[in-house]
Amino acid sequence: MNAISNVSPDAAARLPYPYLLFLGDTTEPGFAKTAFGVRDWAGDKCVGEFAVGATVTTGLPVMTPAEARAAGARAVLIGVANRGGIIGPTWIAPLLEALEAGLDIVSGMHVRLGEVPELAAAAQKHGRCLIDVRVPPAGLPVGTGRKRTGKRLLTVGTDCALGKKYTALSLAAAFAERGLDVDFRATGQTGIMIAGGGIPMDAVVSDFEAGAAEVLSPDAAADHWDVIEGQGSLFHPAYAAVSLGLLHGSQPDVIVVCHQPGRAEVLGAPGYAVPSIEETIALNLRLGGRTNPAIRCAGVSLNTAGLDADAAERLFAEESARLGLPVADPIRRGAAFAALVDNCLK
Repeated sequence: MNAISNVSPDAAARLPYPYLLFLGDTTEPGFAKTAFGVRDWAGDKCVGEFAVGATVTTGLPVMTPAEARAAGARAVLIGVANRGGIIGPTWIAPLLEALEAGLDIVSGMHVRLGEVPELAAAAQKHGRCLIDVRVPPAGLPVGTGRKRTGKRLLTVGTDCALGKKYTALSLAAAFAERGLDVDFRATGQTGIMIAGGGIPMDAVVSDFEAGAAEVLSPDAAADHWDVIEGQGSLFHPAYAAVSLGLLHGSQPDVIVVCHQPGRAEVLGAPGYAVPSIEETIALNLRLGGRTNPAIRCAGVSLNTAGLDADAAERLFAEESARLGLPVADPIRRGAAFAALVDNCLK
């Protein structure tokens, strides 16, 4: 068995795709964001999906591991990002089935694949690889707060799993389309799988969070943009520490606030209301100003997947007038998104 515990850009480029996306027994779409992200941004690397009681779907063909292997798949990719990043007991048998079918396993969970005795033994027996990408690099420094050269944009959110990664990827692509020198900086397991590099910020020891963000987005040319994938929310009762360390260490010149209309409670924390967009802008600017006093909010990204095109356009116009900022859905793009890009670059 070859167990890879940390994926550098070079190693990520060698991840064994095509993938069979594993959805486990997931019933909450927000917890399947890894599968959706890989499908949407690396769909050419996916052959199908595999589940054990899940009620969510990527829409890809349903396959057994043996069928996927026959179709050319080389690995099962765990497409779930559940609370705590655990590998549930009901997952063991299907993952063993994948190893027996000749597939490696790629995981972004907190629990290391090699720490599951049954998987470690089966991988050894069948000569398969267990590949963990949610492992930060060794030797990360404590943050310094030193102002770095170059320009930075960070996506922030009113909650988890509502579009920070998609917004960052879309903005980075739009910057590149305008001929700008830009890098997308991944901070979560799905982004790392898509981009081929990054640092999983939620796996970094708290004292080194800001330092990790500084390493992720180093000094750059004056006209270079780093578009940094946000994590969590400053208002989340469980994950706010990750968001704050990333905010301080990124030192963003620009933030874009991400929000899902209609979401009332914080994901995974019943009883905690989702904050308003205005509250989210104000708190991020106040705390982000500690390491970059020039920080500003360029606009709002709305996840309008639950709305039709006309309703989404009306909402963009209403919210833009109310907030005095460009408001758009980066997946729908269009004129509203172009205005958001313009304001980011102003």
